[in-house]
Amino acid sequence: MTILAATRPGLAAALRLAVGRPLAALTLADDLATTVKSFWAMALCLPLVVGRVFLLWADIGTPDDAWQGIARELAIFVVGWLIFVELTHVFTGATGRQKLWRRFLVVWNWCNVIEGVMVVAGGIPGLLGALDLIAETAQVVMLGWALWLEWYAARVTLAIGGLAAAGLVMMDQAIGLMLGSLALSLVG
Repeated sequence: MTILAATRPGLAAALRLAVGRPLAALTLADDLATTVKSFWAMALCLPLVVGRVFLLWADIGTPDDAWQGIARELAIFVVGWLIFVELTHVFTGATGRQKLWRRFLVVWNWCNVIEGVMVVAGGIPGLLGALDLIAETAQVVMLGWALWLEWYAARVTLAIGGLAAAGLVMMDQAIGLMLGSLALSLVG
């Protein structure tokens, strides 16, 4: 099986979900093999993480420890991803939604690729020298859409309310912020 064949169904479902089609989440199987394959999404996100770092550096300048910075961001990304996976497993067990966890995980994994593309795309107008109003609006819109997609995917796949889904999104963001702060404190 090629990488394209392994990733196409998940990415297609995530794209349909990104435009508000909830049934897209149901097109993906929730068996162990599909769940394992969905972690290809992590590999697809790695270049997007590097792209995000390059966008930041285009704005603030490249640091002297550029390679260490990239390595740190990639490590934070991978560790944060895996911590969120574990915490959602605990969450679904505690809320009686354990049977829905695999489908959530499959959809969440693939949606991360779409979210990463959105965040990077939101930074491109600024990179190209667009007016601040346009560049900042693009960043806010794309980041908002990415956060909405994660929220929507959680609501649809776990059959939870908006507040609980927002809690999962906040937990995901908090993990990244805490790991980033920890990494900076260890370096500085």
